[in-house]
Amino acid sequence: MRKGQNPAKFVKDVAKPERITVALLNYIPFLSGFYAETLDVLKVSLESMRKDAGLPFDLMVFDNGSCAEVRDFLVKEKEEGRIQYLILSEKNMGKGGAWNMMLAGAPGEIISYTDADVLFSPNWLSRSVEILETFPNVGMVTARPFRTPPEFYESTLKWARENATLEEGQFIPWETFLEFNLSLGQTEEENKKVYAETRDWRLTYNPMSLRGGAERRRSNLLLNEETASQKPLAATSEIVAFAGASHWQFTAYKSTLQQFLPFDMDKPMGQVRQLDKRMNEAGLLRLMVSDPLAMNMSNTLGYLRGELGKEKESRRQKAGFGKRVLEVGFIKKIFLAVYNKIFNWYYS
Repeated sequence: MRKGQNPAKFVKDVAKPERITVALLNYIPFLSGFYAETLDVLKVSLESMRKDAGLPFDLMVFDNGSCAEVRDFLVKEKEEGRIQYLILSEKNMGKGGAWNMMLAGAPGEIISYTDADVLFSPNWLSRSVEILETFPNVGMVTARPFRTPPEFYESTLKWARENATLEEGQFIPWETFLEFNLSLGQTEEENKKVYAETRDWRLTYNPMSLRGGAERRRSNLLLNEETASQKPLAATSEIVAFAGASHWQFTAYKSTLQQFLPFDMDKPMGQVRQLDKRMNEAGLLRLMVSDPLAMNMSNTLGYLRGELGKEKESRRQKAGFGKRVLEVGFIKKIFLAVYNKIFNWYYS
């Protein structure tokens, strides 16, 4: 039997979420080996994200079954008000499973997704949202220019040829191109060839031009009434973006992302190209800001220590016969397959 009145009945106001939700996905199963520095990487990522995003946001963290030390850190961050929404999954749902919950449940009108190993630069969020709100029919915006598979931005190029100024060339500086690819474990030598043989696509768009204004009005008609009313014109002059985007960090309208849910991924990692492919097939623009405002740190703080690219070259020079044998393609493939199998036995 109820006794008395629930005091919540007399509360007249409830908190409202920020318009933007930054959604971070984290998975650190243990703090040794490959994951030895990953908690420190997570802390640096969170610090850089908050430092000067350029726009207010709420932070949602989905932890995908991490070890106790990591969960304790996240709970403390939540208790001290630095995380607004914290989901602690008992099981690893894989990236697709986590996306299904995060992208459906984030309260913001705009979702800015990020992996847990991204280093952010000032105004990373405001610059991303500027592109999102200025170009029409945008699917997603990544806060860094780099070279992505052309088959995933064919719709962007098709639109740009009719509605913007489109240029092909070597617009991303070599240093910017190299540092990102080195963070993925590639060498400088192999990147020289890739850089020489590939190109960037740069879009310059004026929303107030005759063709730009017409295209934007047509795009707004496709939006639902609520979203359109909340979508101000962000820029009144030319704005530059690069064709392409990526699933490791992107900003998008929640209503857009929900069109592509659910994701059916049966592996903890990989298969994330589903989002890239579906957006391109839907005719949505996939864009990147023109400056490197987000950087992949991977699983160490080597980038901040100035070690990028040096460690791999040093190991190659010092490697003995046994190490060189392990680097042979088919041998390396076999051993990594065994490693992955053992990892899945323990942590899937």
